[in-house]
Amino acid sequence: MQYYNQDTYIYLDGDFVKATEAGADLFGQSLHYGYGAFEGLRAYGTHHGTRIFKAEEHFARLEQSCEAINLPFTWNQQELIARTYELLAMNNLRSAYIRPLVFSGANMHLTSAADAHLMIAAWEWGPYLGHNLLRVCTSSIERPSPKSFPTRAKVSGQYVNAVLASNEAINKGFDEALLLDQDGFIAQASSENLFIEKDLTLYTAPINKVFPGITRQTVIDICQELGIDVVEKNLTVADVLDADSAFLSGTASEIIGIKEVDGVVYREDWEHTIGASIQRKYKKLVLEEENYEVII
Repeated sequence: MQYYNQDTYIYLDGDFVKATEAGADLFGQSLHYGYGAFEGLRAYGTHHGTRIFKAEEHFARLEQSCEAINLPFTWNQQELIARTYELLAMNNLRSAYIRPLVFSGANMHLTSAADAHLMIAAWEWGPYLGHNLLRVCTSSIERPSPKSFPTRAKVSGQYVNAVLASNEAINKGFDEALLLDQDGFIAQASSENLFIEKDLTLYTAPINKVFPGITRQTVIDICQELGIDVVEKNLTVADVLDADSAFLSGTASEIIGIKEVDGVVYREDWEHTIGASIQRKYKKLVLEEENYEVII
């Protein structure tokens, strides 16, 4: 996939520059040690114009991720939102995926960064995992323990874990992987949160065991609006295999249903599941096709 061309602009340290002309410091900790933080946002073309979904929540989480790893964050969030809208306009993008990245300056020591830089890029990108129901497997790769790493932060180096799990699944002929936590419970997918449906109730792993996805919280908010019960509990592999249906949630993937896990096909037709109803509601929400909430 081509993410940019000679006409593409990015936002870098306060200026709009051509992506082809932006340099990278080869002595930065972000390159050598994965010492950086990033976010993923989506902009949607609505009848009100281009809207970034939950921009404030995403940039607030970016700042929180930087704080979690002692990476300086010196930017005003509202200004970053405004610059992001400018970036979309400069690149003639109505619907896009947006990637802010905070990375460190030159430093080969294993010490906290004294300074940091910020880049924002955007490109057209459909749902990360496509539109079809997923074939998923449990992974031999374990989700990092919160005792060894700030797993609530969206930190660059942490995603090596996700790359390994995702590649393992693909090499086995699956679309995505489910990772267990250090206690042997199903936590989440490589970069998405998991929900399972059983007897008209949704279940998901406790917030302290998973990445606190903004889309995950949006699903819970939608369920409250629709009167659907959501229970946070430790999920065993048996719970997942015995569910009526299941789906993943994430900004890049949006809401996408699961067809099977480890070869076990779910009994419910996807179109008649709670997940499918939430998928439709979510799409109307991000496209502002109903008065659900104000999108900034």
